[in-house]
Amino acid sequence: MEEPQNLRSLFEAAKSEKSSLEARTDTNTDQYRSDVNSTIANFEECQRLISLLSLFSSNETLEDVSTADLQYLTVDYFLADLLQRSYSSDRETLLRRAIAQYERYLARLDDYDLLSPSDKKLYVQFEANPAKFSLTPTNDAATRREVKVNRLKEEKELKQKLEYLSQNRNRLQSDDEDVRQLYLAELNLYTHQTFQSLDLLSQEISMLSAMRNAPPNPDELRPDDPRRQDNASRSNYSDRLDPPLSQLLNGGRFGPILSKQGKPMQPFTLLDRRTQLQQGVFRPSHNLPTMTIDEYLEEEKRRGNFIQGGDQSATQVEVDEDDMDKADEETMKARAWDEFKEANPRGSGNTLNRG
Repeated sequence: MEEPQNLRSLFEAAKSEKSSLEARTDTNTDQYRSDVNSTIANFEECQRLISLLSLFSSNETLEDVSTADLQYLTVDYFLADLLQRSYSSDRETLLRRAIAQYERYLARLDDYDLLSPSDKKLYVQFEANPAKFSLTPTNDAATRREVKVNRLKEEKELKQKLEYLSQNRNRLQSDDEDVRQLYLAELNLYTHQTFQSLDLLSQEISMLSAMRNAPPNPDELRPDDPRRQDNASRSNYSDRLDPPLSQLLNGGRFGPILSKQGKPMQPFTLLDRRTQLQQGVFRPSHNLPTMTIDEYLEEEKRRGNFIQGGDQSATQVEVDEDDMDKADEETMKARAWDEFKEANPRGSGNTLNRG
């Protein structure tokens, strides 16, 4: 059997493969996906070897880590970045794997106090709620734009510093401290990009979850899908508290009873209209009449609550012409009424509005 591949050579090969993948344009081909998976497997093997060699420990300080081993702190970041750029039928699960690798990368840096005060604050925020992490937890567009501009400036400065150190790498090989500063500058840049990626991943996972929980389009469902039946039943929903009278008379069913050819389309029972209305009264949320208006008036007369003909006192009684006493009484009453009207003209009693 071949000897296990050296960690250093494997790490350099994986980094080279990753750089070549980022420069390729055939990102939609099967060969590209295969190469991405191969590079992911190489970085995972690097993780295994790092764990096997026990290169890092939470009980150590940064001074305890050799300069040559500092570069391996980036393995978790490279693996997370590749997972984020790879393809899978289950995109959400893939993104959560990437978040887990980013979290592992930040936790290792936090163990060695390699996070700046601002990055430490973001890391605490991320740990509190990884699924809702955001660099700008505000809906203010101006604030989001300002944060984005500031982070772009910071990233540009970090890249310039790393580029300067990389260009002088040959000279730095003889100075251990300068090489150490190169690796630390690289970690600072990747940490900055990690929080940017976590913000994007949180947004993408939120959108995928919303799409997964959204109701399906009935046109895209198969005819035997139970969700299509549920949608059909909900389409007959109405905000009315009481169904229409036609539905009550049909026993709660809509539609005609007979077809145009006279064929029954639903079960029915022949009843007179009054019986139908009475049967529909004692049902929840319904109040239908049980008698006609004429029946109601007859019932009120029977109970004595209705006086036919209006005010009986206003009815004129005809006087018998042969009854002289009654005729004289009516004559005297008429004269007394005439005298009263002459003594009290119309409006004489209204003195309130006189000046």
